[in-house]
Formats: sequence, structure tokens, C-alpha cells
Amino acid sequence: MSNFNIGFVIFRDLTQLDFTGPLQVLARLPGAATRIVAKSMAPVPSDCGLSLVPTHTFADCPPLDLICIPGGVSGVVGAIGDRETLDFVRLRASSAKYVTSVCTGAFVLGAAGLLQGRRVATHWAYTDLLSLFGATYEKARIVRDGNLITAGGVTAGIDFGLSVAAEIAGEEAARTIQLGLEYDPEPPFDSGHPDRAPKAVKTALFGRYEKARSALRAAIRQTANQSEGAQ
Repeated sequence: MSNFNIGFVIFRDLTQLDFTGPLQVLARLPGAATRIVAKSMAPVPSDCGLSLVPTHTFADCPPLDLICIPGGVSGVVGAIGDRETLDFVRLRASSAKYVTSVCTGAFVLGAAGLLQGRRVATHWAYTDLLSLFGATYEKARIVRDGNLITAGGVTAGIDFGLSVAAEIAGEEAARTIQLGLEYDPEPPFDSGHPDRAPKAVKTALFGRYEKARSALRAAIRQTANQSEGAQ
């Protein structure tokens, strides 16, 4: 494999691990080049305060073999309301071999018109909103539907990266990357999935997400109304 261009689209207030998890995996693929793409070359602040530096702008980004959209609801709300971002995603996705997302990045793909009739994964707290884009939620850490590969919330991006690495370069290459990263998770609590987390923990966390859910729902509806008005 050579000259395989992987592009991550970043935007203000994204969740940095949605981006840096799969980036750390895919940047180790032999023969692949990773591109960090934003509207301008200015540093992009993430939702945890860490700023990220693009390598390319929308204007000078080369054709991509794989495009990946990270999530982070605050950032996604802004991204799906930004025509320039959606136009770029739509254009690059039309020629990419793989169209991918992590966590709520799926909603940017939806706003770009790329999820209609597709099976999709996203963060567990926002799964019901996928139907607003005509998509069907599939409960899995990684979901593949044709050339569309989507991952669940945040840390699922690392599993996603390894899965994509195996797809591109073979299982041995992916296993080598996994070992190099010493990716062998043993969390101290079995609360990483809503099916296993204590009810009180899930209820409290879901309540904290309600404001973000409302903002995302409103942004999706506004995008849909604008699309209808443009037709």
C-alpha cells in the first residue's frame, strides 16, 4: 500500500479523543498519509481545551481515500449548520473509498446527505436522532454498511481505527499497531456501556446530556428546513 490519503475533518469544540484515538492508530499504517483538515490553518480548540493544528484547509486538501468525521456535540451542532463544512464533506465523500465517522460525527455525515437508508453507529445517548436523517441505528461498536463505516462513542474510535487498519493493510498490520500501542484495556469499572452501567449512573448522565440532545435535534431540523427551502 502506498499513497493512501486519510483525512480527518476537524472543527471547533470537537471531542479530541474521537479524533486522536483513530489518528494514533491510522497514522501508523505503512504507506498512508494522514491529513488534518479544517476551514483554515488556525489552531482548532477542542471541547477539553486542547487545541489541534490542521495540516490542510478545505481549499488545498488533496483527494482522500478515507474521510473521517469525529464527534463532540457542541462542535457537531456548529458543523452541521456550516455550509462550507458540509459541502467539503459531501465533495470528498463522493470520491473516497471509505466514508467514516466516530461518535456523533455521524450527524455531520447525515447533514451532508450521506446516511439516508444506511445502518449507523453513534454515541448511545443520541441514537434516536439518527432517524431524522433516514438512518437506522445498529447497536454495535463499529458498523459497516457498504463503504460507510461508523463507530460508537469516543473510545470506540480506537477499535474503529484498528478495524479500518485491518481492512486497508491486513490483520497482521493491525495487530502490530495494536501491540505497539499496548491497547489492552482493563477498565476498573464495568460501566462503559449503557447495558451494563448501574441504572442510577445512566439516568444521571442521560439527564446531563438532555441540553446537548435538544441542541442537536434543533440543529438537525434547521438543516433539514434549509435543505427543503433550497429545493
